[in-house]
Amino acid sequence: MRLTLLGTADARQVPVYGCECSACAAAHADPRLRRRPCSALIECGDQRWLIDSGLTDLTERFPPRSFNGILQTHYHADHAQGLLHLRWGQGLVIPVHGPVDAEGLSDLYKHPGILDFSQPFAAFETRQWGALSVTALPLLHSKPTLGYLLEGDGRRIAYLTDTVGLPDHTRIFLQRQTLDAVVLDCSMPPQPQAPRNHNDLNLALACIAELQPDLAVLTHIGHTLDVWLQDNPLPAHVIVARDGMVV
Repeated sequence: MRLTLLGTADARQVPVYGCECSACAAAHADPRLRRRPCSALIECGDQRWLIDSGLTDLTERFPPRSFNGILQTHYHADHAQGLLHLRWGQGLVIPVHGPVDAEGLSDLYKHPGILDFSQPFAAFETRQWGALSVTALPLLHSKPTLGYLLEGDGRRIAYLTDTVGLPDHTRIFLQRQTLDAVVLDCSMPPQPQAPRNHNDLNLALACIAELQPDLAVLTHIGHTLDVWLQDNPLPAHVIVARDGMVV
């Protein structure tokens, strides 16, 4: 099983338009430090599934029929805007499995094109595609949002973004699993007050301590966290994601 992090940014991306902080300046100077919309590709056996669709160049990155479908965490624009163009393809149908959300994004439900939104996940529902098993995990966010437990080839990875902490039932479910890796929302450096919609580092480390994965990977990174990380180390079992990183 192979998880490639296609993008690792929060909604603003890095560099932030008009920002002159040290992280944004570094990303302007070195393209390897840029961060694009948070998304991933899970590959297991003959299965290839996108996790989220915020990248606006999906049609250039992925030729027709080169992936099986999309696991949508939620329908905020930075995670779903790529669907707005992808839907106008022809000659195929792309299943989009995500949370039950009456609104979705813009007019996607009204004009889905080649996208099939007909089978949203129920909480903790497991679906099996070939060697890949996917379980939907409710998260805490301002819009209906799911994380995913990805299992295959004897490996188990939890992909958890966007969220602020974890709901008790999701935390308890994951504590019963032996997790090889957790990929976790961490948008901000430590904050003086608890954040309302995304993890800061304090919350992220608390979640990691509760779940005890072999490896923790922080994603959905904002530029203020990149600045903080320039002078502050992380625990040895916690790493910061970069675009293109393979877990």
